[in-house]
Amino acid sequence: MDKNKKTSYLVSFVLVLVSFAIIQILILSGIIDSYWQSILFLLCINIILSISLNITVGNLGQITLGHAGFMSIGAYSAGIFLKTGIIEGIPGFFIALLIGGLFAFLFSLAIGIPVLRLNGDYLAIVTLAFGEIIRVVVENLSITGGAQGMAGIPTVDSFALVFFVTVLCVVFMYSIMTSRFGRSVLAIKDNELAAESCGINTTKSKIFAFTLSALFAGVAGAIYAQTTGVIAADVFNYNKSFDILVMVVLGGMGSFTGSVISTITLTIVPEILRAFAEYRMIIYSVILVIVMIFRPQGLMGREEFSISRQIAKFKRKINKEGVKNG
Repeated sequence: MDKNKKTSYLVSFVLVLVSFAIIQILILSGIIDSYWQSILFLLCINIILSISLNITVGNLGQITLGHAGFMSIGAYSAGIFLKTGIIEGIPGFFIALLIGGLFAFLFSLAIGIPVLRLNGDYLAIVTLAFGEIIRVVVENLSITGGAQGMAGIPTVDSFALVFFVTVLCVVFMYSIMTSRFGRSVLAIKDNELAAESCGINTTKSKIFAFTLSALFAGVAGAIYAQTTGVIAADVFNYNKSFDILVMVVLGGMGSFTGSVISTITLTIVPEILRAFAEYRMIIYSVILVIVMIFRPQGLMGREEFSISRQIAKFKRKINKEGVKNG
């Protein structure tokens, strides 16, 4: 590992800690009240959702519209486990995350094997149908509370816990997608036939990317269940899937940095604009249209904000100035 990369990791770690410290101070001082704290929880959940969907949409190049379905599987499976009261507290929180991710993974594996033979609009339609099937099934099961939803789920109110779980999820997904496997997925997106001719098992790579994306959607659902305490099937309808997709497209398909930026924007801006009442959604829509007109590739395109690259540029600038002065 070169020196620039080590420095970038250290800087990233410090920035994460500083961001957390600032938010935590604002919470403890009362500047961020319970309402805005719930928005921060939602922001963390949306970040996991948008980045996980970016694995399939941005890196693999397959449009899926059933992400909310995997989120609901994670939320309900975690909620059912937590309501049994077998394990409570922090251990229960993490086990619920594992259960939510595992069930979403298993469902995605059962669906992905036959569905990923399709491409383009066909895949989008099938995954959209899957999401709606899950919602209808959940609304008709007694164990999930039916149409009234599930209430009484043990909740967590620790922002630190949710924040660092989100950071770990993002780091893990980023590490996977910048590894050798991630490069094979990108090769499939660019040219599937050429990737297969180079020895890449395209079927295996597609299924792995699809199930990895669903697994973290399930984890996000489990966090949602534990931060709200009440879940209902209509929350996980196709509109939720479209909202997540918009975050990915706005940030730039293939850019994790862009997903984070767009998710922060699309989660916070609507809340800030609540003061404008009936004009809120109009302003929100106009902002989206303007961004898509002037940046059709998204805010970041396929680029990532690289601290190591910025450090290298800074060093080159210092060296040039040193040569001039010399």
